[in-house]
Amino acid sequence: MADRYLSFTGTAPGRFLTRRLGLPQPAALRRWSPQRPTLEGDRLLLTAAKSDLDLAGTGLDLTSAAEQPAAVLLDATGVRDVESLAEVHAALHPVVRSVADSGRVVVLGAPLDPADHHQAAVQQALEGFTRSLGKEIGRGRTVNLVRLTDARAARSTLDFLLSPKSAYVSGQVVEVGPAPVTDAASDDPDRPLTGRTALVTGAARGIGAAVAETLARDGARVVVLDVPQAEQDARRLADRLGGAALALDITAPDAGERIAAALPDGLDVLVHNAGITRDRRLVNMPAERWSSVLDVNLASVLRTTDALLASGALRRGGRIVATASIAGLAGNAGQTNYGASKAGVVGLIRSLAPRALAEHGVTVNAVAPGFIETKMTAAIPLFIREAGRRMNSLAQGGLPADVAETTAWLAHPGSGAVNGQVVRVCGQSLLGA
Repeated sequence: MADRYLSFTGTAPGRFLTRRLGLPQPAALRRWSPQRPTLEGDRLLLTAAKSDLDLAGTGLDLTSAAEQPAAVLLDATGVRDVESLAEVHAALHPVVRSVADSGRVVVLGAPLDPADHHQAAVQQALEGFTRSLGKEIGRGRTVNLVRLTDARAARSTLDFLLSPKSAYVSGQVVEVGPAPVTDAASDDPDRPLTGRTALVTGAARGIGAAVAETLARDGARVVVLDVPQAEQDARRLADRLGGAALALDITAPDAGERIAAALPDGLDVLVHNAGITRDRRLVNMPAERWSSVLDVNLASVLRTTDALLASGALRRGGRIVATASIAGLAGNAGQTNYGASKAGVVGLIRSLAPRALAEHGVTVNAVAPGFIETKMTAAIPLFIREAGRRMNSLAQGGLPADVAETTAWLAHPGSGAVNGQVVRVCGQSLLGA
């Protein structure tokens, strides 16, 4: 359903009226397209405090001066005390207003040092700074924090956050670890997943279909998995993408084994997207509504992940990306079952990620969508729908493509240093973000 309020605020009368009434003024977001794959303009590099970070090895095109930068990259990894924290203000204060519409601000921070509570305090302060700036910067611009030690390992992350692909990701903190960088399987940087096989559950329509399309765009052979009732839609999508369809109830006890059997050559990317809602307040919720949601959204994810890792079907260098939700982070009335299932996904990610990387060479991450414009949200009553759209820093709903682009970044062969992360795709929701 079209966001008519967003369209109205893009007109001169709309801008005037909403400004006078103090209403949200969302800006049309600049998203990726084949015609405009990058943000046009300079990427400005700033430094706060002395830094040992080597950004030259990233290959990023950065400049030390720009009148209206499309993006600003602030290296604050050297900030270790309150006095040097002042340099963050000194660096960004003069340039924030000049950042282009739909521009990007990315702050680079260091991991918290458990042996130095002063360093840990001011590096944690960067998180509060980043989230606060994201809520005030406006005009479709985003602000994110990346904690890292090796800039080369962060190349895919910086490419994503400095691009139109991250239009609905703001106020997030991403930790890039010391894991070795895995070179892309393709010489074509526009198709980094060439030669890789990706399976997306619940992919016949909605967000799952968008994920399948984006992974195929990036070169993957995509297997579209959905329930037998959606087999026709799954086959149509798979045919269009040059992939394959797999009709399977993901809650079946042997779903993992059947997936492995259907993919004898193995799997490189596993996207757990299948999910259902059965909303009702707890006092009115029968046991079946509780159990069905937990079975689809959490138990099936646990079972199939365990089976595919144990069988070796998920190859080394593989990626698991699961779908959590803002409801699992902040809670939502009428969704105790859904919130529990999605919080469970977060627990899975945080526990499994280090072991899966160490034992299988596989990274495990999650995306946590906020209000995304789908058929499901279009059915929400008008006033509740409008509140959901506006309760974030970008004052609008996201699109399935926003979740898909974030998934594609986590699935990228060069994202091997990103592990155990839960990235909210919510426009920096005012709830839980």
